[in-house]
Order: sequence, then C-alpha cells, then structure tokens
Amino acid sequence: MMTNCAVDEDFEISPRFRQNVEERIARLEKDAEFDEAQVAQLVDGDHIRRQMRLVAIQRAEALRMRLILDRVDTRLPRPMIAL
Repeated sequence: MMTNCAVDEDFEISPRFRQNVEERIARLEKDAEFDEAQVAQLVDGDHIRRQMRLVAIQRAEALRMRLILDRVDTRLPRPMIAL
C-alpha cells in the first residue's frame, strides 16, 4: 500500500500491468453496481448496512487505483528489432 509517496518520484509500470489494473478497476466498479442493486432485495437493516459498506469499499478501492494510475507512467514496449 502506497501511503506517503513523494510527489517528485517517477514510477513506470509495464503496459501489461497497467491493463491488469484497469481491468481490476472495471471489475470493482461493475461489482459495486451489482451489489448496490441487490440492496433493494434485502430486508434486514444490518444486512443492508453491510452491503452498502461493501459497495463503498469497492468504489473507494477503484478510486484509489485510478489515482495511482494517474501518477505513474507506462513504460514503452521494447522494440521488436534489435538496434
């Protein structure tokens, strides 16, 4: 977990890793939408509260990952032909 990241530090990630993170963000957001839709079927107040907490955590994690991706650069792929 990155907490106190210096602003002037540059991080590079591979295009494949970026794609994996972007796919994870999409899954989190999709799951949050689905889980929020399930609240209408719940009766117990505690269950509803836990479900909404799950949705909030999923959305917060997706946002955290988006913010991290905004701060990192994507490494260019290696050339296919040796120079």
